[in-house]
Amino acid sequence: AFLEVLNDALGSVAVIVAAIIIAITGWVQADAVASLLIGALIIPRTLKLLRDTVNVLMENAPQGLDMAKVREHILALPHVIDVHDLHASLVASGTPVLSAHVTVEDGCMTDGHAATILADLQRCVAEHFDVSVEHSTFQIEPAAHRDQESIPH
Repeated sequence: AFLEVLNDALGSVAVIVAAIIIAITGWVQADAVASLLIGALIIPRTLKLLRDTVNVLMENAPQGLDMAKVREHILALPHVIDVHDLHASLVASGTPVLSAHVTVEDGCMTDGHAATILADLQRCVAEHFDVSVEHSTFQIEPAAHRDQESIPH
């Protein structure tokens, strides 16, 4: 935000200087020079915004989030057998989301472990990585459900 304010201030100064030059010397090209300067100030920020927008639209994984490590960390949790359909993306610049299907031991669905596993999964992705994923969606599946998955992902 500071750089944006600084760019705005520099743009305003360029316009004022151009106006003074035109008033004193009559050299009207000073306006075009000021416009080029303002354009040069805008281009770097524009390119960054464009890159961020493309990353969101392409649903790229958040930069700095190692999906292999996420998978490894999830698999290390108690009662977790497998993780598939693991996806992370950005819904807005700086707002990562993650979803996954997590296969757990069959008994977890009836003995009350499912809620604990879900809390562990959400805490895992929110706290253990450089990119904190505050919004995560996990589908917890019993091991017996594997046979019902028609297409492996």
